[in-house]
Amino acid sequence: MVWVLVGVVVILLFVGIGIYNGLVRQRQNVNQGVADIDAQLRQRHDLVPNLVETVRGYATHERETLDAVIQARNKAAQGSVNSGDEAQLRVSLDRLIAVAEAYPDLKADDNFRQLQDELSAIEGELQSARRYYNATVRDLNTGIQSFPDVLFARPLGFTEAEFYADADASIQQAPKVQFGAAGA
Repeated sequence: MVWVLVGVVVILLFVGIGIYNGLVRQRQNVNQGVADIDAQLRQRHDLVPNLVETVRGYATHERETLDAVIQARNKAAQGSVNSGDEAQLRVSLDRLIAVAEAYPDLKADDNFRQLQDELSAIEGELQSARRYYNATVRDLNTGIQSFPDVLFARPLGFTEAEFYADADASIQQAPKVQFGAAGA
């Protein structure tokens, strides 16, 4: 009888260790997702000054728009991943791109085109990072709420994570970086 009891305890111990390790792995995936989003946002923040300087060379009388973009970028760079500051930066970038449409020479500038392509690529990667993060949150939350994990999760300090949600849905979409009609 004692051996049966010891066997059950050992089995429960191994099950508990397996559940704990699985939850730790899921929590680390969520943390990695946040770090990935943050890295993409930092890349976007680093690209903004170059984009502004390129536009500034062609559109010197658009100083107010250019200054607004830089201010939004600086504020977003200091905020959190889910902050509304990112939404304001998104709006400012849209205005900057709209200003650039009025300057045909700027649209033809190789440096500006390269910056546009980089911005578009970063926005695509940012979308992927957001989707990855939300998938890892889903997996963690499902694990925490599923039986038998639910028996171990809360006592071991695991809590559900929040899904990524922007304060402004407009920053979920990549900025439009195409100018004028095709072939123009």
